[in-house]
Amino acid sequence: MAEMGPATSFVFCPKGPYSLAASIRYLEGFAPAAYDRESAASLEMAFCVDGYWDPVAVRVHEETGAIVGTVHGGDTLGPAVIAAGVEQVERILSLDIDGRGFPDIARRDPVVAQLQSRYPGLRPVCFWSPYEAAAWSVIGQRIRIVQAAAIKARITSEHGETIDVDGRMVRAFPNPAKLAQLATIKGLSETKLQRLRGVAAAALGGTLGAARLRSLPRSQALEELIAIPGIGPFSAELILLRGAGDPDFTPTADPRLARATAIAYDMKAPPNAADIAEISEVWKPYRTWVALLFRIMLEDETHEIAGQAITRTPGL
Repeated sequence: MAEMGPATSFVFCPKGPYSLAASIRYLEGFAPAAYDRESAASLEMAFCVDGYWDPVAVRVHEETGAIVGTVHGGDTLGPAVIAAGVEQVERILSLDIDGRGFPDIARRDPVVAQLQSRYPGLRPVCFWSPYEAAAWSVIGQRIRIVQAAAIKARITSEHGETIDVDGRMVRAFPNPAKLAQLATIKGLSETKLQRLRGVAAAALGGTLGAARLRSLPRSQALEELIAIPGIGPFSAELILLRGAGDPDFTPTADPRLARATAIAYDMKAPPNAADIAEISEVWKPYRTWVALLFRIMLEDETHEIAGQAITRTPGL
């Protein structure tokens, strides 16, 4: 948990291997965030606080193994909103999980050992919220990833919530109430616009709350997410794993994980879902984390995500 300092400062003490620099490098290639770092040493993010929907901006940097940060959001932010925002950052960086057991997987699986060595200290960097993960899933259906990222960035620029960070104005993706009121969005069909309104309604109704999703049995969480119009099995897994930050689930609806597994284990053909489930048993309780390493390895080896023309729902 975070240790709150005076005003809006906080400190995280990661449990287990962690590198903020690795997170920053990952975000540079993370299309949904459209992240362009100002420096190699600090990470800045702007988002609406999950459940409260007040906009905040957060900057974090690393100091001798600790992650130090500051919350910006104006004088009207209450203590509960600030605390929730800090918890959100902790979840975004996967620092809410005790990672001291993660190196143990390397002793059980030499392939994972190689990946941990190749990407030291990397944990999943989540969407700023399940709400943004769901919105990204709808925006990106059946268009190029670069197009989806441009549309999301334009929505943020034109309709996003504004935060003053030491005299510099930054914007967060619009809160659900504002998103639901948009009559048109350039580049989006009426069907996608209606689905975004459904996402906004789900967020306002509490369905997309990160803590709630993490508290439910996974089957129930996925079922409720799939019930949102426009959210299929692939998107539901994305929202749960990379929006709510569930650390221990094998994303069986993701075909790229199968291709990555085939490459990593030198298989003649991609394994089926049952085979992947069996292989990933030794990854517990960090199956999501290991799956991310496989996905990054696949992209580094094939560049298929950066080079693909069409995607049903953009991956991570």
